[in-house]
Amino acid sequence: MQTRILAALLCGCAAAGTAVADTVVVNDQVQVRDSQLDRPKRGSTMGQVEKHFGTPLTRHATVGQPPITRWDYSAFSVFFEHDRVIHAVVTGG
Repeated sequence: MQTRILAALLCGCAAAGTAVADTVVVNDQVQVRDSQLDRPKRGSTMGQVEKHFGTPLTRHATVGQPPITRWDYSAFSVFFEHDRVIHAVVTGG
């Protein structure tokens, strides 16, 4: 019985959709605000990101293991692990 309840709860949460928000820093404090800014989706390749959003303003050198790379655009930064997007962060713009 508990398994059915848990499964129903998980399905309900998945069907509820995803929240869209930006995490921003204002006066050295992290704040969250709603955003509809088009950003790369998790799992996209570097080629897909460049094709959709154009050439980044800055390409930072790869660091660490696994290799993490950051590309900066005017309104957001994209973080890649190997050649796949792991996160896109709104920076302003």
